[in-house]
Amino acid sequence: MKSLIKAVALAAIIFVPVASFAQSNGEVTRAQVRAELVQLEKAGYNPATSNPDDYPQNIQAAEAKVAAQNGDASGYGSVAKGSHQAGHRVAADPTSPRSIYFGN
Repeated sequence: MKSLIKAVALAAIIFVPVASFAQSNGEVTRAQVRAELVQLEKAGYNPATSNPDDYPQNIQAAEAKVAAQNGDASGYGSVAKGSHQAGHRVAADPTSPRSIYFGN
């Protein structure tokens, strides 16, 4: 009997920290869900008139618009916009009197 109690206590000690890490960051409230739906509707998504065939594309496009409006909140920075070239290619002189293999 004592070994069973020890085994249960040991299992509880091991399981409790694992379960605490598996929890989410917090519950989403109804107000948060409604605010997200309002943002999606302002971005052009209308769940009442959406076609079931176009559902994934419609919601993903609206979510992309909302994400672009809100900015990236991941803490790692956003996607770089534009481009920059540090240098440029130098064209070979076509009027060179010697071949590039001269002397080899």
